[in-house]
Amino acid sequence: MKFFVDTADVAAIAELNDLGMVDGVTTNPSLILKSGRNILEVTKEICDLVSGPVSAEVVALQADEMIAEGRKLAAIAPNIAVKVPLTWDGLKACKVLSGEGFMVNVTLCFSANQALLAAKAGATFISPFVGRLDDINFDGLDLIADIRTIYDNYDFDTQILAASIRTVNHISDCAKIGADVITAPPAVIKSLASHVLTDKGMDQFMKDWAKTGQKIL
Repeated sequence: MKFFVDTADVAAIAELNDLGMVDGVTTNPSLILKSGRNILEVTKEICDLVSGPVSAEVVALQADEMIAEGRKLAAIAPNIAVKVPLTWDGLKACKVLSGEGFMVNVTLCFSANQALLAAKAGATFISPFVGRLDDINFDGLDLIADIRTIYDNYDFDTQILAASIRTVNHISDCAKIGADVITAPPAVIKSLASHVLTDKGMDQFMKDWAKTGQKIL
């Protein structure tokens, strides 16, 4: 499974990238706002830092304007994936941009039918939102499983990019279902390393080591 980092925080991306934990990055208007940076500048900096796809989102609502914005964003770097919403206009933009050879990430997917349309429109990635479905008492993981079944049935090349990841269990469950990619905030990815028994074991080892009176360095 590929790990994308869902942030526009360059320092956080760099830390994970140095550990080999970054296969790509996803951003959106909310994350750009949080960064306090200019979208073109920070996106270019991220693209220079990581070799994998970097999703940069259009903000227009009409297809023609989405396509124009998508072309401008794609000109930032070869590893840009233009992010468009799963609306009818977004699908039109996806078809044109993917036809021009650009990677396209279709976002805000909440149903298997939407995912089917995105694949037929040539999406590189489909981004179903697991956590937001959970918020309204639907099982977001069921959607990942449904999309996996449909895409496998028809050999669609579109990659399932599980988004709105809130917990470490979301990540392991998506891996078991067969999502191609997850995108999660840096804190969630880092918390994958945490376990209460690891902490307990380390505490005991340190107490026992102190009793030996020894040093390694």
